[in-house]
Amino acid sequence: MDKQRLALSILVVAIALSACSGDHDREKQEASESAGGKGEALVEEEYGTADGPVSDVTGKAPMPDATPSSQSSQPAGTAYPTQAYFGDTHVHTGWSADAGMDGAILTPEDAYRFALGEEVKSNTGLPARLSRPYDWFMITDHSDGMGVINELIAGNPEMMADPTLKRWNEALNSGDEKKAADAKSELIVLQSEGKLPKVVMDPKWMKSAWEQTVDAAEKYNKPGEFTTFIAYEWTVNADGGDNLHRNVIFRDDASKTRSLLPLTTFETQDPEKLWAWMKAYEDKTGGQVLAIPHNGNMSNGRMFEEKRFDGSPMTKEWAEMRARYEPLYEVTQIKGQSESHPSLSPEDEFSDWDLWDRGNLILKPKPPGSFKYEYWRPALKAGMRLEDKLGTNPFQYGANGGTDTHTGLSTPDDDNFFGKFKTLEPSNKTRWDFPLLSGPTDVYMGWEMAASGSMGVWAVENTREAIWDAMMRKETFATTGPRMTLRFFGGFDFSPEDAEADMVKRGYEKGVPMGGKLKGDKGTKGIKFLVAAMKDPQGANLDRIQIIKGWVDGSGNTHEKVYNVKWSGNRKLDSQGHIQHVGTTVDTKTAKYTNDIGDAQLIGYFEDKEFNPAHKAVYYVRVLQIPTPRWTLYDKVRNKIEMDKKVPMVQQERAFSSPIWYTP
Repeated sequence: MDKQRLALSILVVAIALSACSGDHDREKQEASESAGGKGEALVEEEYGTADGPVSDVTGKAPMPDATPSSQSSQPAGTAYPTQAYFGDTHVHTGWSADAGMDGAILTPEDAYRFALGEEVKSNTGLPARLSRPYDWFMITDHSDGMGVINELIAGNPEMMADPTLKRWNEALNSGDEKKAADAKSELIVLQSEGKLPKVVMDPKWMKSAWEQTVDAAEKYNKPGEFTTFIAYEWTVNADGGDNLHRNVIFRDDASKTRSLLPLTTFETQDPEKLWAWMKAYEDKTGGQVLAIPHNGNMSNGRMFEEKRFDGSPMTKEWAEMRARYEPLYEVTQIKGQSESHPSLSPEDEFSDWDLWDRGNLILKPKPPGSFKYEYWRPALKAGMRLEDKLGTNPFQYGANGGTDTHTGLSTPDDDNFFGKFKTLEPSNKTRWDFPLLSGPTDVYMGWEMAASGSMGVWAVENTREAIWDAMMRKETFATTGPRMTLRFFGGFDFSPEDAEADMVKRGYEKGVPMGGKLKGDKGTKGIKFLVAAMKDPQGANLDRIQIIKGWVDGSGNTHEKVYNVKWSGNRKLDSQGHIQHVGTTVDTKTAKYTNDIGDAQLIGYFEDKEFNPAHKAVYYVRVLQIPTPRWTLYDKVRNKIEMDKKVPMVQQERAFSSPIWYTP
């Protein structure tokens, strides 16, 4: 490592950008020592390889440190968080009906052991292991059908009396992957239409499965080392497949949660009634619970529609309940992204990435004009406009990322991607061309999966309470997988010097962090921001930091603009505020790249010269890496296969801060 980059790493530590990320060489050395000298296979200096730094499809299993990456505690006497903890809010095991129908057999305990860094056997028998453990984790199996799948596969006599379930049982036990996949697709369609056989909707199947889910979370929760959450997914597929799913996450332990039964869509598909269920839980137990809506790109315009679920007008109470119980929004996951869309942000050159925009979960075509009600950035702008009408901003969402894996294996790293379903694990060497979701007139193919995402949380310690509290205050950032770290502060009194030393301390003292709110008046003279990002210690350099602004003008119209704030190299802004692309070092023949371009970290100060103190505004940060190989390129090289030219091989991974809101 050269002196310049070493100095940069030291500077990052000094400003506490990421106390849980260290020097690349030091991390390799520590991994090697903890693994008895075998850790040298963990990463290769400054580039990724086709084999990758993790257990790959050939069964190689390097020996990383088997403890979480961020287990050191908050420095004594520090009033603000100095560490980012990484985890996944969206993980299904074989206990979810659709995952089990596809052949997944891993259990919640398997998923937790994998997240801790242990090697497990995948659903197809491959050795699987992370290059480094997570800091926190949760299992979010579907409440609908929880506990059903094992009984179905085993041929429970009560279920076998139903001809549809008997046919599914035969398909699942046939060994024919296509028959199993067809049965899974039929289940999704029938669930979305409310036509599932009545026997599978009986809550008696759920009780034992939920108790075991809670027990597994409690077994693996180790405060200060590895945090687990008790959670489930509430799976609304309204109007035949409109995805309005939510992950419901408790701050509490088994004493409050083990005896309850999770809400199902067999009881209601109205999100407002979910919030009422959450409030009733809190009122009864004294506990706390939040929900995270999934990426809305498959909701057919229903995720951020400006009316209640039943079509009636929004109310103040409705807006307050949504804002209270849903602090975060899933910006990225395996099924694409929900930041924005080229049709909504035509001036944003980076809005065209991981697009799943052809319909809902059963690929029912999108209604005209639905895009603007599916994506995070338009919702952030709309929420400010609606606040004037409702008294509360219902769409004041922070940034969340999760995988939505249905294998029990959370693998957002492209060189170790195990796919969404068992049928799309790496043992399927042509998974890129394997149907993932099918509808009457369209299909999503395997290559359209994204190896994404994860979430970083700025918390005072690695405990269930501290991390949950950080989620509630939106001090979070989402990434498409890499563990790059990101800081973002807004205020009225920052100066350029504040970005150069003690940035984090000054950020908290003089302003608000990501997720915060700033209140001004007509005399407010300006708004300023401090931003900092550091590369994943095992990953690629950074291309640029951008600030995305949305605002509402005096006529109630919304606008947006993307600002390039800090970037690597000697590139210059043009008259339109654009900079040239960073270039690429990816070798598509070997699936390798180098860090000869980009910077290890970027730190900057930004003042909005177009700020109008009379206009509501929202700002968030987007960080781009330099180009790196996509999982499809790793598969192509490993398996020595050719893929269609339309299949993307290279990508720019990214991270998103939660926003900062300004209100006059």
